[in-house]
Amino acid sequence: MENARGIEKFPMANKNPVQIIAIIGPKGGVGKTSISANLAISLSKLGKKVVAVDLDLGASNLNTFLGIRTSKFTLDDFVLNKVGKLQDIVLETGWDNMGFICGGNIPGIANLHYSKKMKLIRNLSLLEYDFALLDLGAGASYNVVDFVIIAQKSLLVTTPEIPSILNTYSFLKTLVFRRVTMALKELGNQNVLDLIEQARDVDKNPHLKKMDDLIKAAGIIDRRASGVIKQILPDIRPAMILNRIRSNKDEKACAAIENLMQQYLGIECSRILRVHEDASVGYAIAKMTPVMIDNPSSVFAKDINDIALFLTG
Repeated sequence: MENARGIEKFPMANKNPVQIIAIIGPKGGVGKTSISANLAISLSKLGKKVVAVDLDLGASNLNTFLGIRTSKFTLDDFVLNKVGKLQDIVLETGWDNMGFICGGNIPGIANLHYSKKMKLIRNLSLLEYDFALLDLGAGASYNVVDFVIIAQKSLLVTTPEIPSILNTYSFLKTLVFRRVTMALKELGNQNVLDLIEQARDVDKNPHLKKMDDLIKAAGIIDRRASGVIKQILPDIRPAMILNRIRSNKDEKACAAIENLMQQYLGIECSRILRVHEDASVGYAIAKMTPVMIDNPSSVFAKDINDIALFLTG
């Protein structure tokens, strides 16, 4: 059971120089981990100190995309208190400016206990790097959503296919409602919180389908509530990575996602970033070599470099 009182006090931004970047693929198989691995290398080539953190809890494989076969330490060692600080399990990759934290695979780690999650969040903010790239798991569990909440920037990876777009929308809805609920708990009005829960189920409550409708209904119960929601929504501005673009037709997926976000959730993308289909990705994965190393002049590598420039701009 989530510690509801403690979760309200989540730090929304760390005070240290490290920028935490959350990389999410709500649907499995959209290319999230490949993008995470190569983006870390691209940032390091720009002279930034980067640590790639495998937080796909229970199904970690970022090491494979980086060509790293073994690691002395994994996230398990930190979670089980075998090491005191997250910095202690950072593996040097052999590439300049880049470290790596290998994911954990102990049973139950995907359902990380609240206290361990908070310890991990605190330690992430203490990492001695310019960027910490979090390769998060698929789905919309609170463990995934909460790491997005504490990140300075989030990159949401999707593909043009309808199932991927719908999973992306579902994740964003969970993220928005999580943020809104956390903030409204401060008001101490249970009726407002009950309304938020009702709005999650649009089939039973179609009158709360759109965010504007929810804001009006919340304001009727407690005038402060509508103000809180309006204040939060502009801060939820993930960047979207549309991966595996094959044609101009695929580009229309961007408009579909943005329309869903604006119309039903009241939020917008900070940027739409594009990564085109490229056979070099499959060739590199087969070799267990990052594309940025195997084929740095490829279309995929160019697109990843553009994302790195976005993050450093």
